[in-house]
Amino acid sequence: MKSEYATSDEFRKLFTEGNNLYLLSFLLTANCKEAERCFVAGLADCVDGNPVFKEWASSWARSIIVHSAIRIKAPHVSPARSAASGSHLVNEDLPKTPLHNSPFASVLELEDFERFVYILSVLERYPARKCAVLLGTSLQQILETRTRALQHLAEFAKRRPLHQQLIS
Repeated sequence: MKSEYATSDEFRKLFTEGNNLYLLSFLLTANCKEAERCFVAGLADCVDGNPVFKEWASSWARSIIVHSAIRIKAPHVSPARSAASGSHLVNEDLPKTPLHNSPFASVLELEDFERFVYILSVLERYPARKCAVLLGTSLQQILETRTRALQHLAEFAKRRPLHQQLIS
């Protein structure tokens, strides 16, 4: 009789075969070493954790990565920056990765809290209320931060040379 729960091997396969869990780890942490810690912790939590239905294994693994990244980065609300301020700090990991010329470069340029809100609410499609609970803040703060992150991404797109947009 086949188990209705995901096995350790099935979770290992999820983490090693094209599920983009490392990419999610890296986008959330914006740091290679922290992404690796997040990824490994996520794998360990999935393999050694509570039983999960096979149908839920992929979404469970993504959720575990999100929780691991939140523990590692502890993102918090920072004072609002103007969308036109251009005060983004270029992430030190970007030149060392193949992502520095990718569409992800702008996401990695966001400050931690903005990046988490953007990834969770836009890319991962978490409801704003769930984001607020996960990040320990108000619904209003999530909505304002998502708007600010989108403004920063639009500003980044304007600054990015056209030839870089075409090669990405």
